[in-house]
Amino acid sequence: METLKHLLNLLSDPRISFPILMILFFFIFPPTAWFEKWNKRLHFDRLWTPVGGLVMHGLMLVALVAATLDPNFRLIVTKPDNVPIVILIFGSVYFLWLSMRQARDNDQRLEAGEKPDEYCDPKRRDILVWPDVLYIELIAMILCMAFIIIWSLYLQAPLEQPANPALAPNPAKAPWYFLALQEMLVYFDPWLAGVVFPTLIIVGLIALPYLDSDRAGSGFYSFSRRKLFISLFCFGWLLLWVYLIIVGTFLRGPNWNFFGPFEVWDAHKVVPMNNVNLSELIWIKLLHRPLPNSILLREAVGILGLLGYLFVLPPLLEKSALKRFAGQMGRMRYGLFMFLSLMGLLLPIKMILRWTLSLKYLVSIPGWFNI
Repeated sequence: METLKHLLNLLSDPRISFPILMILFFFIFPPTAWFEKWNKRLHFDRLWTPVGGLVMHGLMLVALVAATLDPNFRLIVTKPDNVPIVILIFGSVYFLWLSMRQARDNDQRLEAGEKPDEYCDPKRRDILVWPDVLYIELIAMILCMAFIIIWSLYLQAPLEQPANPALAPNPAKAPWYFLALQEMLVYFDPWLAGVVFPTLIIVGLIALPYLDSDRAGSGFYSFSRRKLFISLFCFGWLLLWVYLIIVGTFLRGPNWNFFGPFEVWDAHKVVPMNNVNLSELIWIKLLHRPLPNSILLREAVGILGLLGYLFVLPPLLEKSALKRFAGQMGRMRYGLFMFLSLMGLLLPIKMILRWTLSLKYLVSIPGWFNI
């Protein structure tokens, strides 16, 4: 058991788990024909069957119960602050499985030349906003409020001492719904991590259905008709938000160091971290020369790289790999789609660069601009 715990502690480190999850993600949600081919070979689509859902949820429950036998893991999971995260994980997996199962069933019907289930079932086809949908939402709201009231009575609120600037908790964490944002602050300046990226992620997720110009899949659940956009939505939701919440909750310990789920949170753990800017990597470590006095010359590589990433890469892809896709979307939608996608990809790119090269900023102009 100790060997297994040590292995799980090692694999849960975001520097290992995040790249693995990114690779697995595109096999589970194949956005292109290449990933679709391997998805069928590896049978990832079986996750969305009733048996696959039962096995997936059963394994999650068994793993949670078995893991709580460890005192360190039990201390983290049973903390009142962290209980919503456990519910969030199971709830996210269940509703994701439910929607993907319905999409998979419709895809099979479409392949067989039949109509989607929503068009064939009169009970689902003739549903009205009022009274059908709003009535159900009203009942769900009442039940949810009752659950929250009972929960607040029986689960001790984690109230602590009044704030004392001379005695800060270690680690000092935001509420669970802000932990993804707090994790972004590790990799970007506050104006980017606290304002720009959360806004772009939320706006991007909202905008994806409107950027999809194909109306063939409207009105019913379908994955095959909307592979790319569903994959991108799940990427932004699961990896850029839910995953970061889990990291901030269970894996960030004292001094904001990474700890495994079965590892003791040692406040004396010291991790050497000498972060350097891209300009320092190029001028000092690569060229063995001092930093130039001119800011523009010093940061020229980072500035040109960002400009090329945001303004040169989209037109190149439009003329080559994404030519057909760009033609279907139109110039305006394609430009907005690429901007939101590239800005969203900056977060995992910066995370990986920090972990591999200890890179702090791509462009660093103190007092003006840091990214």
